Amino acid sequence: MSIKLVVDSASDIDITEAKELGIHMIPMSIQFGEDTYSDGVDLTRKQFFEKLIESSELPKTSQINMFQFEECFSSLTEDGSEVVAITISSKLSGTYASAVQAAQNFKGKVFVVDSLNASIGERVLVQHAIALVKEGISAQALAEKLEEARHHIKLMALLGTLEYLQKGGRISAVTAVSGAILQIKPVISIVDGEVKMIGKAMGSKKGNNFLMQLIGKSGGIDFDMPYVTAYSGLEDSLLQKYLHDSASLWRDKVEEVPSYCIGSTIGTHIGPGAIAVAFFGKQG
Repeated sequence: MSIKLVVDSASDIDITEAKELGIHMIPMSIQFGEDTYSDGVDLTRKQFFEKLIESSELPKTSQINMFQFEECFSSLTEDGSEVVAITISSKLSGTYASAVQAAQNFKGKVFVVDSLNASIGERVLVQHAIALVKEGISAQALAEKLEEARHHIKLMALLGTLEYLQKGGRISAVTAVSGAILQIKPVISIVDGEVKMIGKAMGSKKGNNFLMQLIGKSGGIDFDMPYVTAYSGLEDSLLQKYLHDSASLWRDKVEEVPSYCIGSTIGTHIGPGAIAVAFFGKQG
């Protein structure tokens, strides 16, 4: 009996990569004006940021509904397979609740895991799930292991601008303008499933150093588990600068540091120019 993994596009795994990984991705919807797109299907990360930068208003993102999950679960279980679905944090979207509601019609066959994360924080949990599936455990055991592992994920991001937090009503226009003048770079993290501002830095260099310090204070990176970096926007020069500045974190530990572009779910609220790191913290 096989286990099939289902993820949402908030993990920043698009439809092409999902197929390569052998998992099933259900896209969220994103609306710019009158135009609606399926995230990661007919709207690429680059296209999203092009539209975001050009738009005077924030786009609207929509959660995945119960019927979408129900259709997916029905298709995947008809050959006798079990399903484990991993979703964006229940504190950031109603997607998890939709998946749980749909799973009630497939008791003992479908298990839903709240990642308590988003973007690359959700991605590393999915990567961990893929590795566990290869060990041949049951779907229920897999879900239980993921629910324990999710508490060790650290996601930290240095934002390039306060503009999009202001557009989304998270901060005032005065704060955003003052931040731009002073080159303030806010640092955010996902803590217990919610986005929290955990610090500020003056300029990119100090921001990079602050991010390195936070990683050290968190206990360091468990390189035996998945770890990734990410950027938001149309190019990754800021991320490459950060990787150069933080070379001591990676040197002699890994051959390559995986990097991805942040997608619409988080990108809508942070805008371009952000860099992020997600990893499992060392234990014991």
